[in-house]
Amino acid sequence: MSELDPIIHAPARLRIMTTLDEALADGDEIAFPALQKLLDMTAGNLTTHLAKLEAAGYVASTKTFAGRRPATLVTITPAGRAAFRAYRVQLLDLLGGTR
Repeated sequence: MSELDPIIHAPARLRIMTTLDEALADGDEIAFPALQKLLDMTAGNLTTHLAKLEAAGYVASTKTFAGRRPATLVTITPAGRAAFRAYRVQLLDLLGGTR
């Protein structure tokens, strides 16, 4: 059996990936404050974990403006979606194959 992806396996990053996989269709984005509220995480904690996921190529963020205010949009990448789904299969197999 292969090892669970350590990038995804951290509890906070697992919550982020689960939320993005379930909440976003391919190509959709979510505003950082909306994601922060969904996850009930501090901005600093969410930023730290998103940076690790982005370095792995699992999420992407876009800095833009909403009017005159800066805004950050977050999306799950195709590679991130594939990695998360593979992680889920591995975890279910580890737990006894219940799907």
